Amino acid sequence: MAGLAPVGTGCRTRWLPTAAALAFGVVLGSVQARAETEGATLEAGAALERSQRALGTAVGDHAFRAADGRPLRLAELRGRPVLVNFVYTGCSQVCPTTTRFLARAVNEADRTLGPGRYAVATIGFNYPYDTPEAMRAFAKQQGIERADWHFLSPEAGTIEAVTRELGFSFAASAGGFDHLTQVTILDAGGRVAAQVYGEDFAVPMLVDPLKALLTGAPLPEITLGSVVERVRLLCTVYDPRTGRYRLDYRIVLEILTGSSIVIAVLAYLLREWVRSRRLRAG
Repeated sequence: MAGLAPVGTGCRTRWLPTAAALAFGVVLGSVQARAETEGATLEAGAALERSQRALGTAVGDHAFRAADGRPLRLAELRGRPVLVNFVYTGCSQVCPTTTRFLARAVNEADRTLGPGRYAVATIGFNYPYDTPEAMRAFAKQQGIERADWHFLSPEAGTIEAVTRELGFSFAASAGGFDHLTQVTILDAGGRVAAQVYGEDFAVPMLVDPLKALLTGAPLPEITLGSVVERVRLLCTVYDPRTGRYRLDYRIVLEILTGSSIVIAVLAYLLREWVRSRRLRAG
């Protein structure tokens, strides 16, 4: 029996490459998955360019359902300026924060311009989940009861056209959606007159274009230099406790998860190596 190899030595060359390949596959899979997730996010410059190209666009008479379930078409809001923003009701951070800030800006615009001189429309872009019931609950959560603030659910095939015409960009991501924080100002004829960006903004950026539309004055020019930096932050997560954007720590969790798997594989390799040494020694 002296010519027989000790138990375990013959298989070592088989399980060692297999386990190493497993560890490499885990790491590579994690990297690829992260790359795919990152690829789904928006590129800020391109999103801003699409938004600016929408200026002057006549928005179609798209069909929606109001929060009470009744049909509503955009043409019903014409005859005065309209502020339009987009949300998805599954969002628990950025969308509620931007909507509440918009409500404060609208209140200030009312004090400056007078109430009832323009309408507001918040459109849910996550079809079919942003239902009238979901939009009604979202409005209630933000404390909005304004009579001419309409929370709208899109009909099938509507959201692609209306987001394109208003220059709004969004993309699915691991945490929901990555999207441009944008308020579009439509004139009384339903054309895109101005875009306002950011989760918060200087109130005159909203009030001045509205005032110009109501009085017939030239629209103010908006410098986009500071906007680019703000919009660049759209891929991060808003922390309402601090009022700031924070880093998305999902990548940290992914790294920790991948590392723990690799460590487990290495521990298995070490245990098998020790076992085989003991078998040879025995």
